[in-house]
Amino acid sequence: MNAPPRLVYLVGLLFALFPPLAPASAIAQHAPPTREVSPFRPLDLAAPNAYRAADGRPGTEYWQQRVDYEIEATLDPTTNILSGTEQISYTNSSPMALPYLWMHLEQNICAPNSTSNRLDQPPLMFGEAVFDFSCQGFEGGVTLNRIESDDRPLDHQLYGTTMRVDLPEPLASGATIEFEIDWSFPVPEYGAARMGRDGELYEIAWWYPRLAVYDDVKGWNHEPYIGAGEFYLEYGAFDVELTVPARFVVVATGELQNPEDVLTPTQRERLARAMTTNEPVAVITADEAGTSATRPTTDGMLTWHFAADSVRDFAFAMAPNFRWDATSWDGISIQTLYRPEAMLWEEGIRMAEQTIRHFSEKWYRYPYPHATTVEGPIAGMEYPMLTFVPPGANREELQWVLMHEFGHEWFPMVVGSNERLHPWMDEGFNTFMDTYGQEEYFAGTVFADTLGQTALHEYAIHALPGVERPMGLPPVEQTDLFWIAYRKPTLMLRLLREEVVGAERFDRAFRAYIDAWAFKHPTPADFFRMMRDGSGMDLDWFWRDWINSTARLDHAITDVRSSDDGTEIMIENRGDMEMPIELELTYADGTTERVKLPVEMWNQGDTFVYRVPAGREVTGARLDPRGVYPDTDRGNDAMTVR
Repeated sequence: MNAPPRLVYLVGLLFALFPPLAPASAIAQHAPPTREVSPFRPLDLAAPNAYRAADGRPGTEYWQQRVDYEIEATLDPTTNILSGTEQISYTNSSPMALPYLWMHLEQNICAPNSTSNRLDQPPLMFGEAVFDFSCQGFEGGVTLNRIESDDRPLDHQLYGTTMRVDLPEPLASGATIEFEIDWSFPVPEYGAARMGRDGELYEIAWWYPRLAVYDDVKGWNHEPYIGAGEFYLEYGAFDVELTVPARFVVVATGELQNPEDVLTPTQRERLARAMTTNEPVAVITADEAGTSATRPTTDGMLTWHFAADSVRDFAFAMAPNFRWDATSWDGISIQTLYRPEAMLWEEGIRMAEQTIRHFSEKWYRYPYPHATTVEGPIAGMEYPMLTFVPPGANREELQWVLMHEFGHEWFPMVVGSNERLHPWMDEGFNTFMDTYGQEEYFAGTVFADTLGQTALHEYAIHALPGVERPMGLPPVEQTDLFWIAYRKPTLMLRLLREEVVGAERFDRAFRAYIDAWAFKHPTPADFFRMMRDGSGMDLDWFWRDWINSTARLDHAITDVRSSDDGTEIMIENRGDMEMPIELELTYADGTTERVKLPVEMWNQGDTFVYRVPAGREVTGARLDPRGVYPDTDRGNDAMTVR
């Protein structure tokens, strides 16, 4: 039967004025939904298909192109001119016929009319380091002398750092075309923070014309090279012959094919001995560096022959006065080359061995025959099997940069994401993994104990409202690339691993992602789907807040009420970021208890009540007692009982 209207009104008024305590339980909702759009709605991702599956893995019909290079090049240190001839073999594995090819000529960033030179953009700050993505006034650029296939010239058009090559007829699906290019370019002293020279030390990269990526997501990826965005390249094989003056020592991507021609018997013996131990072996000692004893001959020119497979790029370095240390781990040759005055680098070989071992054991085994790092003028840059690292101001800085550049052997050298669009997928993933490696190397020190909090402490400096830009924007649109590409992704992933998902579930999913996309081209959507699939958790809300927006976190305790039936802690999400909560309760007997509340606490809206059953007297409550979240207002995180 129906109650009288006046009784309904009185009962409703009583409930409004004196809301009853819900039955004692660990978690209960307080407020009805107030949102018009759910923060837990699915991300707007491209639909899965035969190329990219719903679980984030490559689909049953996934394809990618292959490019093989044969290069013969000569570097003349008297003119600083690098000239070469390359034969390119391009295999079209796509289902589409291709009427033309797009290529990158990053050397043209130093041309007077390049986009970078015309814009004259200021350098970017990377913490205390300055990265000038220009050639600092150097005028150069590539000279193309010949582009032809089957002795027939190929029509081509240059557009700054990109080039379109028109084919005589469309390249059919499954077909291969071979063509040749003759070229030369002057080596800049400082080449957009990626390569350069210092006296007779040369660190050479993006030095040959190379193919852009054609994939199933965008077709041709021909974004111009401006400097801040790095590289997105196809995998293939390289066969490279480098002819240089005989007094130079050369190291490069790939395995040396003619050691008997370019190394002394003593050096070959020492390298072989280094493969039997994880103790450092001096291939070229301090006393030998720069002397004729390091070379089989110092007259004329010598040709160094290198070969590599399943790599996306090729770089090399050379100098006449290298010190050279070597060791090994699990059959992998690990090498450091440095100038005699770089004294910190005597420890570099141990840092290098620990890096390769740590990343291999924790995430994915290093797949290449050697890992070599070279000390020089470049502030830090990575290429397959070879990295460029500066001298270092102290042990901590040297170890950090050395580990970071070697970490890029995993991202993006193995997992080939598009750095020119999504730097958080390589710089961010790498920096995140670096923190754990550095904690291991410096274990037991105050420095190691504070590393995990570094990115959090930087939040207040960099995550400024109205200034910070979403992580998902390409690097050329970022004003604080250090934060967006390196540090914020580190904070994001540490919180995801340690507070949201849990280390065991995260590590298993992250390793599966590396394994599934090794030597392939994943997108952000593939990563999101694989982490969801591997962790068993829907994380769309997390990626939306951290990557697609500049959402800010502000959790607050608005009230603590005690009664005979127990204690209610009123919690409110005052920001626009959803995250789980850790709540610390203080009891009258002086003890404390910490409770972790999952993100589902916000399913019903932006307010939540945590109820403590009667029996223990609560005297206070505090959010985030360990201080691990980037809460923008710490003043509302704690309250005593009212």
